[in-house]
Amino acid sequence: LELYLRSCSSSPSENEIKLLTAEIERLKNFGCLGVSPSLEGLRDENAKLKYRLNFLQKSLQEERSKTAKSMININSCLQEIFGAAIQAAYPDLENPPLVVTPSQQPKFGDYQCNSAMGITQILLKTKEQKVSPREIAEKISKNIPANECIEKIEIAGPGFINVHLRKDFVSKQLSSLLMNGVQPPAVGKRKKVVVDFSSPNIAKEMHVGHLRSTIIGESMCRLFEFAGYDVLRLNHLGDWGTQFGMLIAHLQDKFPDYLTVSPPIGDLQAFYKESKRRFDTEEEFKKRAYQCVVLLQSKNPDFIKAWELICDVSRKEFQKIYNCLDITLIERGESFYHEMMKDIVKEFEDKGFVQVDDGRKIVFVPGFPVPLTIMKSDGGYTYDTSDLAALKHRLCEEKADILIYVVDSGQSVHLQTVFAAGQMIGWYDPKVTRVAHAAFGVVLGEDKKKFKTRSGDTVRLIDLLEEGLKRAMDKLRDKERDKVLTAEELKAAQTSVAFGCIKYADLSHNRLNDYVFSFDKMLDDRGNTAAYLLYAFTRIRAIARLASIDEQMLRKAAREEVLILDHEKEWKLGKCILRFPEILQKILDDLLLHTLCDYLYELATTFTEFYDNCYCVEKDRQSGQIVKVNMWRLLLCEATATVMAKGFDILGIKPVQRM
Repeated sequence: LELYLRSCSSSPSENEIKLLTAEIERLKNFGCLGVSPSLEGLRDENAKLKYRLNFLQKSLQEERSKTAKSMININSCLQEIFGAAIQAAYPDLENPPLVVTPSQQPKFGDYQCNSAMGITQILLKTKEQKVSPREIAEKISKNIPANECIEKIEIAGPGFINVHLRKDFVSKQLSSLLMNGVQPPAVGKRKKVVVDFSSPNIAKEMHVGHLRSTIIGESMCRLFEFAGYDVLRLNHLGDWGTQFGMLIAHLQDKFPDYLTVSPPIGDLQAFYKESKRRFDTEEEFKKRAYQCVVLLQSKNPDFIKAWELICDVSRKEFQKIYNCLDITLIERGESFYHEMMKDIVKEFEDKGFVQVDDGRKIVFVPGFPVPLTIMKSDGGYTYDTSDLAALKHRLCEEKADILIYVVDSGQSVHLQTVFAAGQMIGWYDPKVTRVAHAAFGVVLGEDKKKFKTRSGDTVRLIDLLEEGLKRAMDKLRDKERDKVLTAEELKAAQTSVAFGCIKYADLSHNRLNDYVFSFDKMLDDRGNTAAYLLYAFTRIRAIARLASIDEQMLRKAAREEVLILDHEKEWKLGKCILRFPEILQKILDDLLLHTLCDYLYELATTFTEFYDNCYCVEKDRQSGQIVKVNMWRLLLCEATATVMAKGFDILGIKPVQRM
């Protein structure tokens, strides 16, 4: 293995070293690293070893090939370079601050390292050494190792280190992007991510409150999938509980032959309201509803059939929404965890965490004032029990490395208590497994109050989507798009704009804040909106098409042309395109998707600056005939569109070729 490593053309990457380490363990298990007692055995061992080394060589080649095609995270590269420089300059410092950010102004270079100020404070506190940040910056600069990305560095002000990137490095990365497409940076071991999102309740219609969880959760899944994670998308439906007693009792009264004839429940919301009114006003009906719950929980076949009928009606309605918004989910409602709840209660009892309070079984979690109720006084289970069962199943059965709950901020204390209980009982270690609540604020109307209809009812999600389609078509007709697009193109533009604008309006706001829902703002084709970005994208895609340059010609040019970045706007656009991996890494860390929206808007406006200042296609002013095509600039257009398309895909937005 050492000989093999020495023969490698370059030192192995971190992923290669991990792969080698795992391979050594496999070889030990094979018995290839011991001395065989017989010649025959030795031949076998050598054959095995040769086979394993061939396998290893292929694996390393695949790893190298994948890494070569991946987009480079320039910020991470610079952090490694400056990390090594700081280590060489100050070897005694433990965990020195490492701060590298893109520069805000071109005169300060392309990136800045601002670590010197932090190191000054550490030296003063730990070693009582008074050293100026500028002096520290100079020492760091002298220790920067040889690398392929830095052209020069300058020290500015009190100790900022300004970094200028090499143009040939940026050009090479853009060429790689054009030849290989947008490839995510290699993530090493393929981790498992479980995302809990959407989660409507059976027998209730999806309303505007479900919109945020559904859109944010879908986008998070798409991001983790793109980054190479194994993602499980879970829909934690409210499909179990006491409300099914009144629904089944009402079903028996209204459709007594439901077991043989499928009941025509058209409006489940109205059906739910009728059963709730009877439950609140008719004592006899209420008693029967409770009996139905008992029979359902004891798995009586007739009552299971009634429950399944009600669930199926809801599922069909939910699926209409999911089809419109292009959402993919695996249903795993509360009923899935029902059989596990008894064991959850027993586990907490066995470990001495349960207290009895007025017949209820409760669990106090340190640091949280309100206990979890894991069993009611009548022996029934609660949301706390089902959430604990779901947490344990996802951690211990699904073996999640990362677990994300996309649930509104109002559930924050409840979820943090459940997570802390799981930690307390030993289901996971937060240093190893990431369990996060991706909280979000509420949707407000233009009056800045909770978004409601004029009559004060909750806005039905299906009505909202239909209104979006109507308004998008009105907007397209106002712009006279119906006169230049075919019926099919117009329909594609309508759905792209309608659903794209609704998604983007949500995702472009910091999810932690409430946001105002306004069709007028989201359909505005100026500013940071999907309408503007979708239009910008179709314009960029049209540039090559109008110059009669097809995909094959662009691919050939990407292999042969050098991307010249001499004009300041070419340089600015090239660097902006290559920041894409940094943006995605930041979102993987903090789960705040508005950063991607801000980046796409910045990319589109930077492209406009470039296009206004740099001719891609030069035409004769009199005849309008094309006289020159600047292919390297068309390649910059293509690189911009490629990154925008991947950004749209992560946000769940479908662009169109013609708008």
